[in-house]
Amino acid sequence: MNLLQVGDKPRKIETWLNELGLPTADRDYKPGHERVLTLMTRLQEEGFVFHRPKLRIRVAGTNGKGSTAIFLASALQVNQLKVGLYTSPHISNFNERIQVQGKLIRDAELLSLLGKVMPLALSTQTSYFETATVLALLHFSMQKVDVEILEAGVGAKLDATTAVAADIGILTPVALDHQDWLGNNLLAIAREKSFVFQSCALKLSTQQESVVREVLQQEGLAVQYTKPYEKPLAMIGEHQKVNAGLAWETLSAIQGMGSPVSKAINLNASEQVIQSTLVVGRLQHLRFNQHHFWLDAAHNEHAIHQLIPSLVSMKQSFDVIFLCTREDRDLSMCVPQLQTLTHKTVVMTGAFPHPYTSVSQALSSEVPQLNAGRFLVLGSFITLGEALTWMGTHS
Repeated sequence: MNLLQVGDKPRKIETWLNELGLPTADRDYKPGHERVLTLMTRLQEEGFVFHRPKLRIRVAGTNGKGSTAIFLASALQVNQLKVGLYTSPHISNFNERIQVQGKLIRDAELLSLLGKVMPLALSTQTSYFETATVLALLHFSMQKVDVEILEAGVGAKLDATTAVAADIGILTPVALDHQDWLGNNLLAIAREKSFVFQSCALKLSTQQESVVREVLQQEGLAVQYTKPYEKPLAMIGEHQKVNAGLAWETLSAIQGMGSPVSKAINLNASEQVIQSTLVVGRLQHLRFNQHHFWLDAAHNEHAIHQLIPSLVSMKQSFDVIFLCTREDRDLSMCVPQLQTLTHKTVVMTGAFPHPYTSVSQALSSEVPQLNAGRFLVLGSFITLGEALTWMGTHS
C-alpha cells in the first residue's frame, strides 16, 4: 500500500516526506551542508555505513542536468558497472529520484530506510531535498554501487549533493534561474555553480557563455570544454546533442583515469547506449485516445529557447501549446516564438491572466474540443506529472 508505519499512524511515503517541506526545487532549498552532514553522522552513530564508491560524479548546471546524468548512467551500466543515479525532481513518485542499474528503489526498500531516517531528519531539520539526498547516498552504499551520479538541486556551492566529496564534476549550460537564491545575474550564478568542481580530479563542461568561462578561469579551474555529440540520437533536438556530448566526453575522460572503473569501460558499447537512450519528459511523445501529446520539462527562458529549433523541425503545428510555470517566472519573451508554432497558446503563469487554475482543468477544457489534436505541454516535472495523471484518469 506504499505506507510507512510511524507509531500507530500509517502514512504514505509522500505525505510523510512532505512534512519536511515542499518538494519543489528552490522552495524547499536550505543552503548549507551542516544539516546533511549532521544527519549522516547521526545515522552512522545508529550503525549505518556510508561507503565511498569507486567513482562519484556530480552534475550541476541550469538545464540539461537530468538528461546528461541519464545518458552517463545508461552508458556506464552497459559496462557491467553497478551505477547509482540520483536525480530530481520526480514526475510521478518519489522512487524515481533514486535508481540503481536503471531500476527505481522499491517501496519496501524505501519504507525500510524511511523508518530509520525520518525521525532523525525531522530532529535535524533537514529539508525534503536534503533528506532525499541522504536517502540516496544510504541506498547506494547498501547496494555497494561502483559509481554514484548525483544531480544537484539548486546551484552547487551549498547544495546537498556537494556535501560529500566527488571525483568528477560536470557542468551543463548555465543560465538565469533560481535568482532569489543564486543571484540576479549570470556572473553570480556561475560562481555558485562552479563549486560542482570542488575537490574533483576531472572537470568537464559544455560550451558556456563568455561570462561563465571567465568565472571558471578566474577560479583557476582547469575545465575541459566538450563539444556537441555529432552522431544521430534517439532523443530529439540539438540541445540533447550538447548533453550527450558532455556525457560521451566524460566517459572518454574516465577511461583515461587509470582506475578500476576505467578498465571496465568499452567505448563502443557505451556509444551505442548513448545513441539509443530516451529520457522521460523531454519531448516525450504519447498517444492519448485519438490525440498526440508531447511533454517537455522546459520551464525557464533558456530551456524554451533551446527547445524552439526542435519544435520547428517537427514541421507540423500544434493545436494547443500549454505553457505552465511558476508565478514568479516571466516567460513573456518566449510566448511570441511559441505562438508561431501553434493555433492556440494557453499560458499559465503569474505574468499572464489565464482562465484555468490547474493544468488538469486546462486539459479538461481544451482537449475535448478537438477530435484528433496535437498538444504540447511545457512546464516543470510537477506540471508533467499532473498532465500524466490527467491522461490516466481520462483514458
